[in-house]
Amino acid sequence: MTTGLTGTASATPPPTVSLSADEARRIALRAQGLLGAPDRRAGVRGVLRSLGAVQLDTISVLARSHELVPYARLGPVGRQTVDAAYWTGAHSFEYWSHAACVLPIEEWPHFAFRRRAFRERGHRWHVMKDREGSCAAVRAQLQAEGPLTTAELGGGRRGGEWWDWSERKIAVEWLLDIGEVVVSERRGWKRVYDLAERAVPESLFHDDLDESECLRRLVAQAGAALGIATRADLADYHRLKAEQVESVVAETGLVPVEVQGWPRRAWADPAALESAPRGRHRTTLLSPFDSLIWDRPRTERIFDFTHRLEAYVPKPKRVHGYFAMPLLAGGRLCGRVDPAREGRTLIARQLSMASAKAVEPMARALGEAASWVGCDAVRVERCDPEPLRPRLRSALDTLGL
Repeated sequence: MTTGLTGTASATPPPTVSLSADEARRIALRAQGLLGAPDRRAGVRGVLRSLGAVQLDTISVLARSHELVPYARLGPVGRQTVDAAYWTGAHSFEYWSHAACVLPIEEWPHFAFRRRAFRERGHRWHVMKDREGSCAAVRAQLQAEGPLTTAELGGGRRGGEWWDWSERKIAVEWLLDIGEVVVSERRGWKRVYDLAERAVPESLFHDDLDESECLRRLVAQAGAALGIATRADLADYHRLKAEQVESVVAETGLVPVEVQGWPRRAWADPAALESAPRGRHRTTLLSPFDSLIWDRPRTERIFDFTHRLEAYVPKPKRVHGYFAMPLLAGGRLCGRVDPAREGRTLIARQLSMASAKAVEPMARALGEAASWVGCDAVRVERCDPEPLRPRLRSALDTLGL
């Protein structure tokens, strides 16, 4: 890491810090909680606060993605513990960030700009036949009966495909978009809606912050969670526009840096530059929706690893499998596995490793994942390269799997 003095002053000064690609990679890993000792006392809520957003998704293979994210950082934390951390004590809320995400409740005021944008637009995907009447009915029912699921509000669909929503479903989702309703928990994966005035702490329940203040906070938070990031990386984290990032990044406290091999300027969290990243690298399988890798161009730039979710790709066209989970070991992405469960057996339907060095880490990651989900055996169906299968099997046998 080298620094130098700049000779000019501007709103966006030229970089004064130069980093190698390897330094940038380790900074990113530490910022994401995957290098160094995990903060077990802070637990799942600490992971959520440091990441700023944990993506939700309907797919559940070993577990749902929002469970896999703290697992990757803390190890085999109980799944009920994860849900309790998210959904009790008004510590978080669900809203549109990178996608549908669990967010720390402290960030509620900083999404005011997005709630206002929805109000100005007037709808998201669906248009209600009677917006005023339908919304009033939802508000009244929630006020009278407390937190409710879509089914308890009257049903989510009119009988057609999944997007053929009922008027009540459209209304409650619209009220969620504009901040009058909050998802207070997930119950059996079903959203539970409550009035925001009841679910959000009074000190946070306001939309007073202007757009610039909201953007400054979200860009700064993304920078801290990523450690080091290009403008595009910062924008992708909370799905902001490039021009929104550009308008505030110089006021966030992030430091302009140059990374060898990166084609564009980057920005670093000042705290990330205070000391060199050191400590134990986590060996784990990552959800495809993990914030370390959810941005595919960034993943390729940092790890030289191309990855995409193939769950929505027709089966004959899949390369790595339905829900391929990258293997993180030694601070690098060195393999992937498409997992499934059959009774008490974890099945690696399709598994690949970059080299023989990945065999032992892959075995350990499979073993920990199997134990976490209540499995006591591992079966490998397809192994690439096939000559590494005996070594992998031997490593698994050593672990009693």
